[in-house]
Amino acid sequence: MKKQKEKIIVIQPPNFETAVIEIIGKTPLVMNKFSQKAREEIRARQEAGTQAKKGKKREPKDFALCYEGAFHRSSEGWIGMPAAAFRAAMVSACRLCGFKMTLSKLSVFVEPDGIDRDEGVPLVRIHGEPRPLEMPVRNEGGSCDIRVRPIFDKWGASVRIRFDADVFSGEDIANLLMRAGMQVGIGEGRPDSRKSTGMGWGIFDIARLSR
Repeated sequence: MKKQKEKIIVIQPPNFETAVIEIIGKTPLVMNKFSQKAREEIRARQEAGTQAKKGKKREPKDFALCYEGAFHRSSEGWIGMPAAAFRAAMVSACRLCGFKMTLSKLSVFVEPDGIDRDEGVPLVRIHGEPRPLEMPVRNEGGSCDIRVRPIFDKWGASVRIRFDADVFSGEDIANLLMRAGMQVGIGEGRPDSRKSTGMGWGIFDIARLSR
């Protein structure tokens, strides 16, 4: 019998580096977390099963509570945006550079500053002073509603990115985040919104890069 040739497979260990990039908002940032109260109401309706809605009393809307419920708050109390929002924006920006999005998903990761106290979602801390923003919206059934959301007119963040240095250089990461900020955006009404062309919100630029 012929002796089979031995195959030697060499897989290099991951070569990860971290870049900390300071960003500054160029347009307002609007948050719209699906609140804990809304989840509890949906859960209660599902647990109750099918019931007639005729004559059911409509509870008054607490706009202050709706406003507070739209924030992503960490277990320490500070306000943040999901780390996944920044990562998704960078992955989406790869379309502008001719780089494979599937490869970028395995190569770029945004490290959180903390965890959402309700959902356990990793968060990047946002610096700035929010205020309430009331806007008319259309519900899925077509009825009109008023929603109140937090808006940051001036904001910034320190984004810590862990990346595969065999795929991207530090300059690549900075440029990719810059494209994500200027052409994709984060939060409600961003240019790359799935349901619309956006309001031009959530655009940011790079202020400083450190390694």
